[in-house]
Amino acid sequence: MGRRTLRRVDPKLDLSRHFKVLEELPASWSPADLFEGTAPLEIDVGCGKGLFIASAAEAIPRHNFLGVEKAKRYAHFSAARIAKRSLPNAVILAGDAERLFGEILQSESVADVHVYFPDPWWKARHKKRRVLNEAFVRNVERVLVPAGRFHFWTDVQEYFDVTCELVAQVTRLEGPLEIAPREAEHDLDYQTHFERRTRLNEQPVYRSEFHKPR
Repeated sequence: MGRRTLRRVDPKLDLSRHFKVLEELPASWSPADLFEGTAPLEIDVGCGKGLFIASAAEAIPRHNFLGVEKAKRYAHFSAARIAKRSLPNAVILAGDAERLFGEILQSESVADVHVYFPDPWWKARHKKRRVLNEAFVRNVERVLVPAGRFHFWTDVQEYFDVTCELVAQVTRLEGPLEIAPREAEHDLDYQTHFERRTRLNEQPVYRSEFHKPR
């Protein structure tokens, strides 16, 4: 499924608290610098339009949520979504998640990592571009706290199977644990917009969760 055109963001909306660009941050910055106070940190990789991070940050105010999105226009849109809700515990970072995980995040600093419906890069010659590669998966394990969780959903069974095998081969993460689907209570009661479109089209969603040993 391709990405659809985004609605225009209100230019009067103040995004300074919720929108940051990875390349513009100081070399020694930490995700903790983006939030007020300390709290368990959850990271949404490829946050898209921000449906998950906005809903999760509102539902779990005791946690901080950092969304990472490579496409700057989507990062901007997501930041507008959380700014409208005035969520102090959510920030959107425009930038490369692989760099964030490989160069910036400290070991055992993240409670949960969420990767929902990442680009499958269908063609064989392009699969090396998938975010869930060996180096990234190893870094997911590294940054998770003991008992931390890695959540991965996709509508591509091949990507799901390959990733589950990769996690088993290169990490000590326990899983995959099966995640049962639930009925949506309203039109936006889905994990992401991709899940909504997939389920409304009666297509399967492959869900998994992995835990880091204590």
